[in-house]
Amino acid sequence: MPTTAPALPRAARLDRLPFTREHGRLVVGSGLGWSLDAMDVGLISFVMASLAAQEQWGITPGELSWIGSIGFVGMALGATLGGLLADRFGRRQVFALTLLVFGIATGAAALSWSVGALLVFRFLIGLGLGAELPVASTLVSEYAPARIRGRVVVLLEAFWAVGWTLAALIGYVVVPRSDSGWRWALALGALPALYAVVVRRRLPESVRFLEARGRVDEAEAAVRRFERAADVDPVDSPVASPVPSPGPGALWAAGARMRTAALWVVWFSINFSYYGAFIWLPTLLFTSGFDLVKSFGFTLVITLAQLPGYAAAAFLIETWGRRPTLAVFLLGSAAGAAMFAAADGDTAVLLTGMVLSFFNLGAWGALYAVTPEVYPTPLRATGAGAAAGFGRLASIAAPLCVPPLLDAGGSGLVFGTFAAFFVLGAVASRWLPERRGEALDDAVPTPVAAAS
Repeated sequence: MPTTAPALPRAARLDRLPFTREHGRLVVGSGLGWSLDAMDVGLISFVMASLAAQEQWGITPGELSWIGSIGFVGMALGATLGGLLADRFGRRQVFALTLLVFGIATGAAALSWSVGALLVFRFLIGLGLGAELPVASTLVSEYAPARIRGRVVVLLEAFWAVGWTLAALIGYVVVPRSDSGWRWALALGALPALYAVVVRRRLPESVRFLEARGRVDEAEAAVRRFERAADVDPVDSPVASPVPSPGPGALWAAGARMRTAALWVVWFSINFSYYGAFIWLPTLLFTSGFDLVKSFGFTLVITLAQLPGYAAAAFLIETWGRRPTLAVFLLGSAAGAAMFAAADGDTAVLLTGMVLSFFNLGAWGALYAVTPEVYPTPLRATGAGAAAGFGRLASIAAPLCVPPLLDAGGSGLVFGTFAAFFVLGAVASRWLPERRGEALDDAVPTPVAAAS
């Protein structure tokens, strides 16, 4: 007599699957948007260096700082709003919308006629960029099988290095060719507006989000799409009741506030050090005596060290776990920043910059892996977006802090400060949850005290 397969929740049906071509399409589809994001953020560092070298613009160090920081003001607001909207309207919808917003704004920035106009466009670009990143990582984490979830999210984050490398290539090849080179570079940054159409049509919506909204037929169709790719027979799933979103106040409810505080500190620390260093890097090299082409070339080589950093983090995230990997890479970043501060000579600058790049981007990969695991499904995108939004406050402050730190103690003080923030982030990571190999839905219960 044949037996009937036991019913499984749809999330468990996804967790039992191997990595399939559908997972690959999701990672690549989200990752292309992610890399276009990184390309746009990276381009501004080369735009800053180019404008600093052009006397007709007459840009002061303070104005350069604001060109570097204003996009992060938009990112702080965008990350918070993007997470809230993704928990209300869906991950895919918000992801596509953010690509459209920052793609159009980047193309418009190429036409900037003054510093003020460039600042306005950079703010709008940041609004779209900030909303996209936590939404994309949330969507991928909710489809990835539990046993390799961290590795898959780090793989997604590795697309950041691809985009930043593209920015460095454009900066090296396009920007120095003429006084208008920076405009052509930004014009290339308009590609996300076209890609948004592809995202809207091809990427799946989160199964967990669909269930939470009572859209069970769509959720079932999405799960079966992945089961077919794995050649796995579908089974029945129990009826899932719609789950109301508890609202952002739940982030600080009893049982969640310590995790939230630790996560926010890590996000703040890594944003301050990363963006303070890499947004100013081409300009710092230029003002220290490198010509524009050489400073851009060094930045390109330093950027390439991000890729092996991601590869190492992707391996260790499922071997050591989330917390140890994050802490080790943050401490390695601190060591890299300290060595860069003491570097003397071309070779030393290049090698220590590569060490900083390797560990810093590995730490980013680990952070994006652990962030969606901190909160339950109804709060996941909100929590990830709020943490990213708080971190963007540091990315606003860091570029503004570089000129006064340079005046007070030179590059040694600048990179010593970055090293201190990396250490702070490593300490705070001690209070993050360790979710290696565990089902995403078992991460934490929804804080009932803040549910409404």
